[in-house]
Amino acid sequence: MNYLTDRKRAQGTGAGGEGTHHHWQMMVSSAALVFLVPLFVFVFANGLGRSYEEVLAYYGRPFPAIVTGLTMVVVIIHLVHETQIAIEDYVHGVAEKLSLMAVAAFGYTLIAAGLFALIKLAL
Repeated sequence: MNYLTDRKRAQGTGAGGEGTHHHWQMMVSSAALVFLVPLFVFVFANGLGRSYEEVLAYYGRPFPAIVTGLTMVVVIIHLVHETQIAIEDYVHGVAEKLSLMAVAAFGYTLIAAGLFALIKLAL
């Protein structure tokens, strides 16, 4: 005989145990992107139409380099989390675990490569 009440069964963060955490991650990254994307568009637009040397000098300054790098990191992390949620919903078993590892590895590799290129460009 099961003595669990409906409330006792419903307490927690959901069936997967991660729903609230994922929600807050997405809300924080979305709020950051609300400010970063327009700022990045402004920074990127100021670099358009210049020669190669002028672009190198422009991104060699701290503000454009930091805005570009921060936008790239937040966008990729946001997309990785969104992809992980979709995989958790639609893929199961070993394929789910392999897909989650592949998405995380690909996302963090993109971040590393992008930051490496930005640092090389700025120096």
